[in-house]
Amino acid sequence: MQPVQASYPLTRFRRLRRTPALRALTQETTLTVGDLIWPVFLCDGVQERQPVGSMPGVDRLSLDLAVEAAAKASDLGIPVICLFPYTDPKVKTAGCEEAWNPENLTNRAIRAIKAQVPDIAVMTDVALDPYNLHGHDGLVVDGIILNDETVEALVRMALAQAEAGADILGPSDMMDGRIGAMRSALESAGHKETAILSYAAKYASAFYGPFRDAVGATGALKGDKKTYQMNPGNRDEALRLVARDLAEGADMVMVKPGMPYLDICARVKEAFGAPTFAYQVSGEYAMILAAARNGWLDGERAMLESLLAFKRAGCDGILTYFAPEVARLLRLG
Repeated sequence: MQPVQASYPLTRFRRLRRTPALRALTQETTLTVGDLIWPVFLCDGVQERQPVGSMPGVDRLSLDLAVEAAAKASDLGIPVICLFPYTDPKVKTAGCEEAWNPENLTNRAIRAIKAQVPDIAVMTDVALDPYNLHGHDGLVVDGIILNDETVEALVRMALAQAEAGADILGPSDMMDGRIGAMRSALESAGHKETAILSYAAKYASAFYGPFRDAVGATGALKGDKKTYQMNPGNRDEALRLVARDLAEGADMVMVKPGMPYLDICARVKEAFGAPTFAYQVSGEYAMILAAARNGWLDGERAMLESLLAFKRAGCDGILTYFAPEVARLLRLG
């Protein structure tokens, strides 16, 4: 339906831009604290805080500090935190067995956070790269990333996280068939209420570099991830992947990275109407922060504008490392 409007001068668009009150009254898209998911990196130790060099302002946190971070997030009104472990290289193997160890870093963190901050939802990452000697999201044999064998491993990982108390599982591996396998296993094991937020359209992007530093996968990665992550030139494939994951039992879907793929976010939301999320990935965060620290742009305004763009594209929420800062700003009004 085309809007009906009088011609100039009867219609003057600037009338509704004249004052802050009028602009607020007619704003079509808003960003709230409830839209935020905060990714948090974990490390071993006590009172241990390890800065991530390529992500200024982001630290790996020991479990005690991660619990404090979860409490801070809850106090700010952030509804979800997402956990990513920095795994000791000594326990990385080709078989990735640490991924489903009930006492691994992520599973211990889930239990600790849920015990101390029960109101916050805990999301996890389901992929093998933090535990893989080869740095890949799947099992590797003779340079080939295996699909079906990886799915079996991911199911074991998902069950261990659900048993630890995770509220949301985030399969980020991009193996075929993993959502259906996880959903069936969760149902059979009695974890009927555990939600799945599928990384349904995850692109083989250049914007992940700082994240790989944060989880210790950069040095381990051999080759690239183009045989399982999406080709950045594809749009229709993203819709087919989202349709498949929803049909297999995903409750929510994600597009990753974020800003370079706002067109995909919009198409997914329009096509399916399902809860749709985007990940403002480490490279996006680092670029905004670096430009702000060099005085090339207003960091606070750029941060808020970038997140508003996700909402305008149709996203229901955003994973962002800016979450605590944004929450404080939004609470201040």
